[in-house]
Amino acid sequence: MSLWWQQLALVAGGGALGAMLRFWLGGWLLRQFGDGLPWGTLAVNLAGSFAAGFIAIWLEGRGPSALYWRAFLIVGVLGALTTYSALMLECLLYAKSQRSGAMIGYLALTLAGGLLLVWLGARSATLLRMP
Repeated sequence: MSLWWQQLALVAGGGALGAMLRFWLGGWLLRQFGDGLPWGTLAVNLAGSFAAGFIAIWLEGRGPSALYWRAFLIVGVLGALTTYSALMLECLLYAKSQRSGAMIGYLALTLAGGLLLVWLGARSATLLRMP
């Protein structure tokens, strides 16, 4: 099997895992906190931001196996776990329901939190990296 097909299979497997995790976490947070804010999407986007920063740095210099781990974890698991399209749809629904203040707050929290967490993830991996 070629490198491309191997990576594609890892992306598909990781994607299935990430999508299932997103579905489970979204439902669990909805049951815990209600539907006042899309907690599931917010949680996966923020956690995914941290994980993406951490994994990207953690995999640097790990040799050829890093290609496989990147395909599985970043493109597959995190690609399916996090969701920009759901974020945008939720913002549209806020706007259509005359809740533009909530929309702006949610969008700002997601973007600022995601930026902070991707940086923290990268910083954490840098600090933990073996010399």
